[in-house]
Amino acid sequence: MSQRRIAHLDMDAFYASVELLRYPELRGVPVVVGGGSRHQPRLKEDGTHEFSRLRDYVGRGVLTTANYAARALGVGSAMGTMKAAKLAPDAILLPVNFDSYRHYSRLFKAAVASIAPAIEDRGIDEIYIDLTDVPGETRELALRIKQAVFDATGLTCSIGITPNKLLSKICSDLEKPNGLTILGYDDVPVRIWPLPARKINGIGPKAAQRLAELGIETVGQVAQADPRLLQEHFGLNYAEWLRRVAHGRDEREVSTRSDPKGMSRETTFDRDLHPKQDRAELSAIFTRLCEKVAADMERKRYVGCTVGIKLRYADFRTVTRDVTLPQPTADAAAIRRAAGECLRRVPLDQRLRLLGVRVSALTPVDDLPPGALARQGELFADQ
Repeated sequence: MSQRRIAHLDMDAFYASVELLRYPELRGVPVVVGGGSRHQPRLKEDGTHEFSRLRDYVGRGVLTTANYAARALGVGSAMGTMKAAKLAPDAILLPVNFDSYRHYSRLFKAAVASIAPAIEDRGIDEIYIDLTDVPGETRELALRIKQAVFDATGLTCSIGITPNKLLSKICSDLEKPNGLTILGYDDVPVRIWPLPARKINGIGPKAAQRLAELGIETVGQVAQADPRLLQEHFGLNYAEWLRRVAHGRDEREVSTRSDPKGMSRETTFDRDLHPKQDRAELSAIFTRLCEKVAADMERKRYVGCTVGIKLRYADFRTVTRDVTLPQPTADAAAIRRAAGECLRRVPLDQRLRLLGVRVSALTPVDDLPPGALARQGELFADQ
């Protein structure tokens, strides 16, 4: 049996890169995405655009993403917008446009599927690909995929190809943007062990902090740590998982099954409710919807990264907003906080007839590393 070839493809600064297709004059300029409708660029009489700047932002919003020029200034995804404004006051602030992002997501996935159809969808901007039985030399095959993605979208992606999903996920991030990294098991000590332990998907901020307190900061140090020490501080299951992944071992298959796109709950009110006059009632309903979605996800054993809301006004206009979290969750409180962030990005000046909450970008609990569910509360305490 041939050794597996598993690829992880990650689009480069996806939301920001899609925006740069529309506004090419912003290439090389720090750009962040996460504004509202009031931050829509204004077309001037001379045909150029007038853009909002981060320094002018006032509110409690959270950034969706930042391009690489903004990241060089310390700005990143899921950062509070006011904090980002202090780091990069002159950065361009653009509103989110999820319809456009979904369109380009469909395009790049179709382009990849035309070459290698065994794809595991991991969200709007990343996929795993099983290349084991696809004809062609590995590097040549990867370059074909990258070119197909660019031809279909005008966007670049980064790809890691290794014998498993764990290593490929790490490798797709090593040479961004427009990167290509191909590793075998023999390369793990040289390329993977020097990396910070947090580079492993499943070692979150709290676990990394706990490891650092034990003097363990790199993947190699995890691999060489005393198993009894790890077990004492992390429990048997998680300690064994740490040792396994630190040596680059991961037997998970690329799953092409069709998982649900999202889980949602919504309610139409008996009477139209006003956001201010009926605030207490609306708040209770909103919290209850979040709790029901969380209960649905727990029952069906899923966690999700993208939280969204749906509002229908008395005049039947409907608006939606989404935010993507840095870690997946099925926790009702975390969903409520994220949905609240979305709510702050919509006009609340007239009566409502419907309210809904949705969680998407789902991951089956069985695909999470051991102990991840137990650490959900810790993960979200870091936000």
